Amino acid sequence: MSLVLGPVLRHVDDTTALIWVQTTNAAEVEVLGCTTRTFEVHGCHYAVVVVTGLTPDSTTPYEVSVDGSRVWPLPDSSFPPSVIRTRGPSRADRHRVVFGSCRFPRSNDPALDAKLGVDALDSYAVRLAQQPDDEWPDALLLLGDQVYADELTPHARRNLAGRRRSAEHPEDEVVSFDEYESLYRHAWGDPEIRWILSTIPTAMIFDDHDIRDDWNTSAAWREAINTEPWWRERIRAGLVSYWVYQHLGNLSPTALEADPDFQQAVAADGDCWPQLVELADRADSEVDGRKGLRFSFRWDLGRSRLIMIDSRNGRVFGDGARKMLSDKEFDWLDEQMHDALDGVDHLLLGSSLPWLLPPVLGNAETVNEIAAQQTGRRGRLAEKLRQALDLEHWAAFEDSFTRLSALIRDVASHPSAPSTVSVLSGDVHHSYTARVDFATPAKSDVYQLVCSPVHNHVPPFIKPAFIAGWSPLLGRLTDRWARRRGAPDRPMSWTKTTGPLFGNTIARLEIAGAEAQAVFEQPRDDEQLTVVADIALTGHSGSDVSPTATSTYS
Repeated sequence: MSLVLGPVLRHVDDTTALIWVQTTNAAEVEVLGCTTRTFEVHGCHYAVVVVTGLTPDSTTPYEVSVDGSRVWPLPDSSFPPSVIRTRGPSRADRHRVVFGSCRFPRSNDPALDAKLGVDALDSYAVRLAQQPDDEWPDALLLLGDQVYADELTPHARRNLAGRRRSAEHPEDEVVSFDEYESLYRHAWGDPEIRWILSTIPTAMIFDDHDIRDDWNTSAAWREAINTEPWWRERIRAGLVSYWVYQHLGNLSPTALEADPDFQQAVAADGDCWPQLVELADRADSEVDGRKGLRFSFRWDLGRSRLIMIDSRNGRVFGDGARKMLSDKEFDWLDEQMHDALDGVDHLLLGSSLPWLLPPVLGNAETVNEIAAQQTGRRGRLAEKLRQALDLEHWAAFEDSFTRLSALIRDVASHPSAPSTVSVLSGDVHHSYTARVDFATPAKSDVYQLVCSPVHNHVPPFIKPAFIAGWSPLLGRLTDRWARRRGAPDRPMSWTKTTGPLFGNTIARLEIAGAEAQAVFEQPRDDEQLTVVADIALTGHSGSDVSPTATSTYS
């Protein structure tokens, strides 16, 4: 079989689309008359086909050929044909955006699969295949933890045993590029996932488990992990695999053509692994207070705009700094957000990590950051707690949290503000919506929307903690505690309007003109999805009226 993985439909606009594939050998790949040669990475072969000449507002079935032989659709597929649905004037103000995070693959271990439950994205794909394509979403946003490099299935662990080149490598984590390649093949190889990725434009960003739990939590974490003899190979393999499997498809054809790293890769005579090792080192290192590669990106969806923020690799810690994003990255984000004031009805900010946590947890992270900055025993204890309890979200980067909050407030309060500003996130293994109120009423309705996990186990002991995290009384008490510890006043307040929802979940935004609503669904034991929350996001800005919401608490 010459097609190893894919096709994956990535960036789509009015007349172009990107199709990503992995092939067995070096080959020529063709989609709808557009061809390209594969490029080689560590003995594996990939292609990003730029499909041009499409008609706006059209739906076009496509096939994939490798060296002249049709390889997609698969001959025994029960799914409808894969299609490219272009954007255009007729759908400029109507969108359906599906999102979620934290998808552990099917393990083929009965006990583990029973604990993981039904995969919400699998269930969504099966339902989608039975619907007409004009009801399909315009984009699928995968908000982190597409693969779990540090939490392997029993089958993956068995595969690693005996293949290790070095006894120094951890037994239950991947290290090399070929091990990452196996993870992606497993995670994206289910028939349901292959089909939905082949036909819904998909944007992606990584989070810690794509590399390692607690990745870039703090300067102390980076210093400790860099002493591990296997870490340099691991971070190179993780970042190169992310660049190949996830990042390239986030770019538009114009950006891809202008990207010097991609152009060098496709022009390389043979394996471009040495070049991509340099790319990974550049992405991982800090130079003049910034990272050497930007993974944040922007998609325009008619009169809506998605700005995906790299809140994991983009962190900087050099020279005593502690920032979720460098100043240069914040300047880029500022430019993209304010540019949305011209003709954009809905602004979507993607961040794998929630901007707004349950208030009790957010206050705890802020206090922990203050304590960890101290010297001596107190600071060391706070650092240990930070790493042990994953206290490393936006609230644990106070300066960056305040700066992002101010950016959102400025855009939401502008005379030409969009109807909504929504921050879409995952990571925290429960789902919720929270409405934001600034001191001066904003023109936009502003929300934090979190969907996590798509497919993973939620330990029972964390449920009471997340429920308590939303307690108004505990929120007020911990807020006073944080102020006494030196935390600044918050520029806004936020109120939970849905959740916390526990269990595997998939969410979607339904946008129609200036109106928007968020819908959360969970799979039942029969693998059918059922709505557990449906909330109107518009019509509440500048008022004290709580939004209408219905919720089922799991």
